[in-house]
Amino acid sequence: MKQLAILMFCVFSVTTGEFAVAGILPDVAADLGVPVGQAGLLITAYAAGMIIGGPVLTALTTGASRKPLMLALLGVAVVGNIGSALAPTFATVLAARVLTALVTSTFFAQAMVLAVRLGPPERAATAVARLALGMSLAMVIGAPIGTVIGHHWGWRATFGGIGVACLAGLLLVARAVTDPEPGERRGSAIGELRVLRRRPVIGALAVTAVGNVGVLMVFSYLAPLMTEVAGRAANGLPMLLLAYGVGATVGNLLGGFVFDRRPQSALPLLLGALAVALVVSWLVATSPLPGAAAVVVIGALGFAVIPGMQARVMSAAADAPTLAMAVNASGYQVAAAAAGLIGGLITDSGAGPRPIYLVAAVLTACGLALSSWTARQSERSTLLRRRTPEWRTTR
Repeated sequence: MKQLAILMFCVFSVTTGEFAVAGILPDVAADLGVPVGQAGLLITAYAAGMIIGGPVLTALTTGASRKPLMLALLGVAVVGNIGSALAPTFATVLAARVLTALVTSTFFAQAMVLAVRLGPPERAATAVARLALGMSLAMVIGAPIGTVIGHHWGWRATFGGIGVACLAGLLLVARAVTDPEPGERRGSAIGELRVLRRRPVIGALAVTAVGNVGVLMVFSYLAPLMTEVAGRAANGLPMLLLAYGVGATVGNLLGGFVFDRRPQSALPLLLGALAVALVVSWLVATSPLPGAAAVVVIGALGFAVIPGMQARVMSAAADAPTLAMAVNASGYQVAAAAAGLIGGLITDSGAGPRPIYLVAAVLTACGLALSSWTARQSERSTLLRRRTPEWRTTR
């Protein structure tokens, strides 16, 4: 439990750097003399670094020992965040953010595999959920704290604080975290890349990319949905975001608990419940109180599906889970990018932002259908292996 808590803190520290940027963008733009839109490239470049750099770096470091690699990755996160705090120009801040993004997915993947192996196999989803709680807390606590620090002591203090937190995580890992499989034989980069060709792995990764678009669309456009559609005051949005984050945290832990007990049916059930919640949100969208309650439910269900998605990827790629988890993290970023694009097109249309709920429900239903199909394919493959005579499997 102690080691899992340390890994959770490290995930919290690293991912706070991703979420906190949004709250200090105007401060960065004003201080460095660039438009806010240009400063937004810090978010875009970070996402691109995770999407592209994470899987590539993970593949290149396949043969490295897990704990020394994690220490090195945390060291790069320290350098990237402190470098962001000290950078004299926007270009150097951008370069420092990209450097930090390159190690984020790889560290998360390494920490995820280690967290699962620290506990019993039947509680894998619970371990995933607890580690992912660090990411949820980065959204609920880390980002608001980073914003407050930035507004009071400057945006450089925000990055400096994140760098110090990453350094503390590095020291804790070095002192207290042990690899349960120090002599683990890890394959080559080519061997791990071959795992990504398997249908169960591709299916599990596709579920992550498709199944998260809807809920991320609602989160990305929560402000216009609440102010323009529900008629809530803009000054109430911080509390609503906090409520969403609390729901997400509870849902994340609940999702891991449910998946460990019903690994075959939990993910389709939760995706189905999320699709229904999105439709209900569309029905009550113009009512401030029911609309706000629906948003909290969406946050809970949206994060409840994540442990099951991640556990499925790890199960499908059991002999190369680290690279698969890095690619899975990239899939989540792809979903976020798609959510921003589709949600923007809907919001700018004549219908306004309200149809986002219905489109999100349809996309979530697509994730549900894909999840059910991949689960049936996996069961069919298992049955075929059991029915195939041993002499045929060893030829």
